[in-house]
Amino acid sequence: MWRHIIKLLPKTTRLFAPDIPGYGYSSPCEFGHDKATVGKAILASLSAYLKTSQTAQPQRVILIGHDRGARICHQLAVDAAQHMSSFTILGTVLMDIVPTVVQWQGMSNVAEAKGYFHWPFLANAELATKMILQIGGDKFIRELMGRWTGSSEKARARAAADDALEMYERPFRWDSVVRASCQDYEAGATVDVRMQEEDQKNGRKMEMPVLVLHSAGIGRRFDMNVWKDWVADGQLLTVVGLEEGVGHFVPEEDPESCMAAMTDWMQKIGVQL
Repeated sequence: MWRHIIKLLPKTTRLFAPDIPGYGYSSPCEFGHDKATVGKAILASLSAYLKTSQTAQPQRVILIGHDRGARICHQLAVDAAQHMSSFTILGTVLMDIVPTVVQWQGMSNVAEAKGYFHWPFLANAELATKMILQIGGDKFIRELMGRWTGSSEKARARAAADDALEMYERPFRWDSVVRASCQDYEAGATVDVRMQEEDQKNGRKMEMPVLVLHSAGIGRRFDMNVWKDWVADGQLLTVVGLEEGVGHFVPEEDPESCMAAMTDWMQKIGVQL
């Protein structure tokens, strides 16, 4: 996912780019698949890696996520005060998503529901796991990625470079990864929705600068300025749409535009790579 972006970063940039627990080559999260729990697990891993302690100065971090990872970043940003002893979250970059609640609301449109059929399907985790394993998780992922990649030849070539499809497909040959991904979507239809509704009701929003990068596709389906309702008053919200032909996998399909937008945004918030 991040291989093209990483090549554009200064070599001195400190990175922590984990798999979402349960995806790829990582172990499933033992305590649940909701975004708050998974986010805490990721920060705990980062804390262990950095050997942070309660007495040490909090580490300054910027959260960057795409799709499911972006949903984790969103929840971590809302819950930032809970992690202040170890981390100071300077801002977050959310790639190609709208808030989970908004995504579900959009499915009141029949055409929208058709395009996002996998959301309610995967949310039925036990049934979906069995059905996907019957056809093969790798085949299922290949079909979906073909649908979601952009239309331009350059974007599709960038997304497929470095044998990326095989790297994505291989873990989905394992039962545990298929099951964990379905449980992720199950949480996205239950716990995550309840948490977002509760956060919004009580005025808990992202109290930090936010950059939203999105493809033209999601920009046609949703008003991306909906994020104004999820960012605290007075905080910088920057929404940047990428050119037509770039699909869902924005950091892979157009890394240069993503990097340029992130660099400009970081300069505005006083962060230098």
